[in-house]
Amino acid sequence: MLPQKQENFRRLAITGGRPAFDEKLHVGRPNLGDKERLLRRVSDVLESGWLTNNGPYLVEFEQRIAALTGARHCIAVCNATIGLEIAIRALGMSGEVIVPSFTFAATAHALQWQGITPVFCDVDPVTHSLDPRDVERCITSRTTGIIGVHLWGNACDTNALEKIAQRRGLKLLFDAAHAFGCSHDGQMIGNFGQAEVFSFHATKFCNSFEGGAITTNDDELADRFRVLRNFGMLQDGVAHEVGTNGKMSEISAAMGITSLESLNEFVTINRANYLAYKKHLDATPGLKLFQHNEGGRNNFQYVIVEVDDAVAGVSRDELQKILQAENVMAKSYFSPGCHRLNAYRRRGGHLNRRLPVTERLADRTLALPTGAAIGEKDIRIIGEIIATAIGRAGRVVQERTPQTRGKQAEEYARIGARWGGELIWGALQVGLLAGM
Repeated sequence: MLPQKQENFRRLAITGGRPAFDEKLHVGRPNLGDKERLLRRVSDVLESGWLTNNGPYLVEFEQRIAALTGARHCIAVCNATIGLEIAIRALGMSGEVIVPSFTFAATAHALQWQGITPVFCDVDPVTHSLDPRDVERCITSRTTGIIGVHLWGNACDTNALEKIAQRRGLKLLFDAAHAFGCSHDGQMIGNFGQAEVFSFHATKFCNSFEGGAITTNDDELADRFRVLRNFGMLQDGVAHEVGTNGKMSEISAAMGITSLESLNEFVTINRANYLAYKKHLDATPGLKLFQHNEGGRNNFQYVIVEVDDAVAGVSRDELQKILQAENVMAKSYFSPGCHRLNAYRRRGGHLNRRLPVTERLADRTLALPTGAAIGEKDIRIIGEIIATAIGRAGRVVQERTPQTRGKQAEEYARIGARWGGELIWGALQVGLLAGM
């Protein structure tokens, strides 16, 4: 997906130039794999009439995931949030459970939805995952468990968290939504803690349209997961406990199998894109690329940068809008942190504790497009846009156009004055926020 023409970005789109890309480049654009194989499987499902309830494609999908991860059991579910809820219920978590604030809201929601208090913990500034030292500080007499998140596909400090859980008698669950196909210390993710939950949402590099899976090496837990997934019913068809409907459909399982068949291809593309971003962003002041672990297996499905506005001259939010004007639909993850979300910030006590690393990352991190829809040439252009925005922070004001100069002038002047004449002053005068 190349830009309309090669140019040196004398004028950014935000200042009236043409967008670099004709079509929007999205973070998490779905990978489809072999569409012909998928359609044959869909046709097979429709012909069989077996659309759900532990059909053959569901069983095959679970077997393939178990084989890839090396876990003894895989239980496919309709989505990862339901997977977390089932795992939390089966593990007997209650009271308070420690989670990182720097994660997608579903990690905390899966607890709160069941009347369990998520205790928000800070993260490590390098790995962006749970800081074991802060976990220790968060433990109270009401704490029953820890949920770690393998953010961006890089594992938590599993060894430290397992030691804490064992010493304090806590349950340990991992949200592995980002980490399918990844390894840690020579072992595939899917084998840590008492259970791990994967996501196969459409935006993940390997998807089942909508879906998830729980993996565990505990036979009894696996049985509990399966029962809770199916309304709490045993083989006699009677609900012996309160469960839910967490079943994955055959159509989703068929898509999941098709994605698995192209897994290596997707990872190869993602890795090439990640290396291209390293090449083209390496010398950009104020920009720090999150470093993936290249020593083991990684899916490279997220390209994350931190924007230091004091050095770059632009904030993360400003750079995001500059990129979006060029049809580069960068996303801010996770902003704000869960402890600052409306759903949680008005709750009292420990939920409102300050988390300085989380708050800094929530203001700085930006996810850039990757996946099969883009390539090295696109990434070079994205790098040039970013370099231009940062390198010309004080001069963009001179490039404003009459059509955009007067729009929302009072608002722009107010914000521009606050920023003291840097890029935001010029960019806002030409309509940085208009229509966004």
